[in-house]
Amino acid sequence: MTKTAMVRARLEPVLKKDAEQVLAEVGLSPAEAIRLFYRQISLHKGLPFEVRVPNAATRAAVNEARSGKKLKSFKTASRRIKSF
Repeated sequence: MTKTAMVRARLEPVLKKDAEQVLAEVGLSPAEAIRLFYRQISLHKGLPFEVRVPNAATRAAVNEARSGKKLKSFKTASRRIKSF
């Protein structure tokens, strides 16, 4: 089938750059990734992954993580493991 339909979308530049780096690593062009995504939507008759509205506890945890207030950092993975 001839590919003549177009899709246009505005994205944050950092998101576009990051996503295109991942796509390049797996050997896909942005156009191929979009076609793959649309094909999966068509086959699943919906999004090919679960989308849910987070509950209050999840929203609170996300907000806490984004704030970084209780965030701990470790110089090595072994130090992180020892902290358990």
